[in-house]
Amino acid sequence: MPLSPHDRRAPWRPAPDVVDTGTVTGQPRTGPHGGRGDAGIRRLRVPHPARWALWKRPRRFVVFLLAMELLAVAGFAAAFAKAAVPTTTEWLRFGILATGATVHIQLTQRQEERRRNRTRTVLIDLIAVWVFPAALVLPATLAVLLVALIRVQRWFTARRPAHNFVFSSLSHGLAAALANLTYMSLGPHDWSAVNAAGSLREFGLILLAAVVYEGVQLVYVGGILALGSPRPTPRAVLGSPADNMLEVLTTGMGVVTAVLLVVLPPAVAIMAAVTVVFNRLAELEQLQDDVVTDPKTGLLNMRGWTESADRALNRVRRAGGTLSVLMVDLDHFKRINDDFGHPAGDDVLAGVAEALTGVTRPSDVVGRFGGEEFVLVLPEADETVARQAAERIRSTVAALRVETTDKRGARITVGGRTASVGVAVFPRHADDLHGLMRAADSAVYEAKEHGRDRVHLARRPG
Repeated sequence: MPLSPHDRRAPWRPAPDVVDTGTVTGQPRTGPHGGRGDAGIRRLRVPHPARWALWKRPRRFVVFLLAMELLAVAGFAAAFAKAAVPTTTEWLRFGILATGATVHIQLTQRQEERRRNRTRTVLIDLIAVWVFPAALVLPATLAVLLVALIRVQRWFTARRPAHNFVFSSLSHGLAAALANLTYMSLGPHDWSAVNAAGSLREFGLILLAAVVYEGVQLVYVGGILALGSPRPTPRAVLGSPADNMLEVLTTGMGVVTAVLLVVLPPAVAIMAAVTVVFNRLAELEQLQDDVVTDPKTGLLNMRGWTESADRALNRVRRAGGTLSVLMVDLDHFKRINDDFGHPAGDDVLAGVAEALTGVTRPSDVVGRFGGEEFVLVLPEADETVARQAAERIRSTVAALRVETTDKRGARITVGGRTASVGVAVFPRHADDLHGLMRAADSAVYEAKEHGRDRVHLARRPG
């Protein structure tokens, strides 16, 4: 279930020239999100519509955003037309969910802000614990109202351009409304009176509602993320496997909340405590991931790569197999920084990282060695397989075209770059990781001495 319905997407960070619409009362702050505010005074600076950040986005982005917002209005109308007038019990359940969500948001506000600031692509929020049960047990009108209350509170930690925030909020509300419409249209039974056989049917309906809930986000938010990025990747749009596992767990917790709300309402307070703890665990997991991840490319940094490579080498050594290490050095990379600026160089590094991931096997370990160098471990790869992989990498880099900007911000395409690749094979060239890396690095220098844009195999030791 790849998409997040509950601000899972921290879609678009503000561009450097985007100014926030105000400052927080009594909290003077500076930086790219706004100017310094006077203590105790709330100042709102609403830009002229012609200067909205929305119009600085690509045309296809703007067209898709406006079209999807119009479709959202139609979706809300369809869901609200079939929604019954809320009963006293439903208003009570709404109050319980709203209280639980508010407690969760207020107690995790600082954690959430830290997570958002560190997130480069997808953010998994835990608010589905409250929104998804609303889609199951409340009328669509109350489910959307709950989303609105949650999103108003999230505004103070989101710190994103208004058009991003509004679009995300509409996607969350639409996901809840259409999940509710789907579930109610299939005639669910009263959970407190359902028998064992009937419970299977009800569970199936819940799963279908969850698919709709996630599917709306896949089309709605995933589409805008793909259109808003110059180089969309599955990981950037859909998130990592760990992100999606957290998403599934969060939606599952929402089902538990719904059952408790119907059968034992006071026990919903337990879920408020659980979400606070779970939010903290999510932050810790993100911190652990940051420790082993290179921020510019999303690949493993040397710490993370070395740990994974050592494990791969130990497995191969025990099995009596072979393994190869590849060192990839981009030729004349400094010229990119000198000619177009360091942001362009960063974009090229990210483009090469994506290309390396695309032309290697899932079992291969890809990392950034530093600067313009990358390093790979290929388990169960002998000299022939390693040479083929290295040549594939070399030709892929040579054909790569990266969209970026020059020093003046104009859109450009960087291409025609080459790479020198060194190959070392275990146990032929060394019997430990350090020795293999040293041998591969020496092979890179030989490739450069012989004209660059080529693959060289390490020399035999001795």
